Amino acid sequence: MDGPTGNAADIRARLIEAGGLSLDRMPMLNVVFDRLTSGCSDNLKPLVASPVYFTFNGFASGRFGEMLDAYENNAVAGIFHAPEWDSHILVGLDRDFLFTMVEALFGSDGGEPPVEDERAFSSLEIRLAQTILEQVGRALESSFSLVSATPFRLERTETRMEFAVIGGRNNKAVEAKFTIQALNRGGEMFLILPQSVINPMRPALSKVLTGDTAARDPKWTQQIAAEVQKAEVTLRAVLEERLLTLGEIADLKVGQIIGLDATPSTRVKLEGNDRPLFWCHMGQAQGSYVLRVDEAIAQDKEGTPDDTVG
Repeated sequence: MDGPTGNAADIRARLIEAGGLSLDRMPMLNVVFDRLTSGCSDNLKPLVASPVYFTFNGFASGRFGEMLDAYENNAVAGIFHAPEWDSHILVGLDRDFLFTMVEALFGSDGGEPPVEDERAFSSLEIRLAQTILEQVGRALESSFSLVSATPFRLERTETRMEFAVIGGRNNKAVEAKFTIQALNRGGEMFLILPQSVINPMRPALSKVLTGDTAARDPKWTQQIAAEVQKAEVTLRAVLEERLLTLGEIADLKVGQIIGLDATPSTRVKLEGNDRPLFWCHMGQAQGSYVLRVDEAIAQDKEGTPDDTVG
């Protein structure tokens, strides 16, 4: 009697692929993608002056072709080769993402309205996309090292999704979506991994990472707190601020008296590193001027107009 064709491992792999992915049973995927957001933010800091924030919006499984169709003519896709996995993954940047990064790269303050243009991507925008994707590849390598270490090499970029194929259109895949925020606007980055890549990592992805939640070293915590408290901070008390024209400043003479509108009840603003910290009242004690702290100043505002003199 002839034995069954194929070994048990092949049969098991086919059964797993046919049954689809149970993403809720792979908590490490959330950890990997959360780390990817921080890695992307850190890697893009040297490129732009404005803060750039990435947010992980979740992931879902589906068909590879359907995922790509949603971004047709609206994204630049980067094809990465993961040699240790003997496979490829895809990272895409949508139109809003690229337009936002172009403005941030060239020093925009976000005052202009966002670009709403359906034109083809320029060579400059594609080159910028390649630079960003290279930084994303570094972040991918770091975040996936938790479960399966491999370098990610950017092989090519595509603007037409029908050419951004890394497998059959009907093949199952996992898509993770991320939002970028910069200059009070945003865009989307998406990551597509074939199910054939995920399957071998299922045991590692099913584990719960406990290293990040381990108890901190109490001696190290006390030491860092003590050192931080020793740091010297220069404070400045501002009784009154006044705007003068250049002509008025040029007319100032030695011995001239500049009158102040402040009164004994006027509150003093206490600043540190040019940031407002507290509202205070000024007084005297033992022959020295002293300040009594009344309230903290919210960092998004310095106070009401009545609190600021001059």
